[in-house]
Amino acid sequence: MRLPAPAPVLLSMVTLFAAPGRALAHASDRGFVLLLPTGHYIVGGALAVAASFVALAFLKPDALARLWTARLPLFRIRFDPRFATSALSLLSLVVLVAAGVAGSRDPLSNPLPLTVWTLFWVGLTLASGVVGNLFRLLDPWYALVRAMGGRAAREVPDLANLSYLPAIVQFAAFAWFELVYPAPDDPYRLALVVAAYWSINLVAMLVVGHARWTATGECFSVFFRIVSQLSIVETVRAADGFRLSLCMPGAKLSSAAPLPLSGVVFVLTSLASVSFDGLMRTFWWLDRIGVNPLEFPGRSDVMAANSAGLMLAVVALTAAFFGLVWLGEKISGAPAGFRRAAGLLVWSIAPIALAYHFAHYLTALLVNGQYALVALSDPFSRGWNLFGAAHLHVAAGVVMGPDSAWALWNLQAGAIVAGHVLAVIVAHAFAARLYPDRQAILRSQIPLTILMIGYTVFGLWLLSTPTGA
Repeated sequence: MRLPAPAPVLLSMVTLFAAPGRALAHASDRGFVLLLPTGHYIVGGALAVAASFVALAFLKPDALARLWTARLPLFRIRFDPRFATSALSLLSLVVLVAAGVAGSRDPLSNPLPLTVWTLFWVGLTLASGVVGNLFRLLDPWYALVRAMGGRAAREVPDLANLSYLPAIVQFAAFAWFELVYPAPDDPYRLALVVAAYWSINLVAMLVVGHARWTATGECFSVFFRIVSQLSIVETVRAADGFRLSLCMPGAKLSSAAPLPLSGVVFVLTSLASVSFDGLMRTFWWLDRIGVNPLEFPGRSDVMAANSAGLMLAVVALTAAFFGLVWLGEKISGAPAGFRRAAGLLVWSIAPIALAYHFAHYLTALLVNGQYALVALSDPFSRGWNLFGAAHLHVAAGVVMGPDSAWALWNLQAGAIVAGHVLAVIVAHAFAARLYPDRQAILRSQIPLTILMIGYTVFGLWLLSTPTGA
């Protein structure tokens, strides 16, 4: 029997894909969620995004600019802790990889998979979206490269032609490994992958230089730098150290430069993966690939289908975005240039990617985060209690029951709607830089706003539809 896809979902299917996930990322009681008036939430979310576009039409052009330039000074840091934090991060990584090789083979007892998939991919992403680019401090290459001389050889090929291509390839491989590979949680295999990834990028940094490679080559440096542009904490280097201040969400984008087309593709790929992570678990997708969701055969049997789906998601979202930017250029009446428009407007995708990250992985963070604390206290399963959490009782019930389902659903749905509203605001702000008058700005944003409304519907449907696997 074919499971019908709701009409709104078909409208938004052109915008799939963006960041790998975990089995527990959808572990809240879906049965209770299905009892909620999710249809009202979906309609309300779509109307909220549409209303934000209408409200911006009546906003004075300089009002948003004044809001974005407002800053509230916090404090100064008079030293650069980056070398010390990077060295500590590298040491921690060595211990985690060793634990992956010599520790427990249980993914919920070994600290490596819990750290990589929960604390790093989920927790660090969300934290960076709030307080800034924490990965820059935790970069496990910086201290070693600097200690080894820190400069590339004189004869180095120009990376300008590659642009963000290395980061795209690395991120796509990361997404495939997490979403499609049969055993991404296996500690031993994950240890080998982490060690290989670190080594490959170390060699690249020694060849072309740390700064050049992390700018466009190493995918997590690129990803966290993009996400951190949405944070409410701004760090500015000054003669006496670093000055920290509070700002509005997304305000740091006010001075962002257009990304090249490869950078646009990277951002779209990061959004597409988290969307496909949610889609591939739904009864709808499993029915499309001929799998009974109540008798899931295992990840090995669906590798080909999910690999194709992952690729299709990236292609669909990229085509949709480029096509709608092109259409916006055409109907604006005052085209600013397709490359420049796409390079600026793609920044509006970043809030959506962060919102999806929060919505899809919130339950994984709440439950697996507790397992991570336990495992880190006893990384080699030797009976240690390094951080006093080895005997912590993991409260998996935090995501179970009708009360938890209601609270989590509202948090997740609210995040998706808020992310899309912020995306509309960001797109409007960049359109004001691209086009000469209010009418051209509004006309240019109609296609992209329709895309964001459709994506809101799609995201809320993913949270409410039955899932398996």
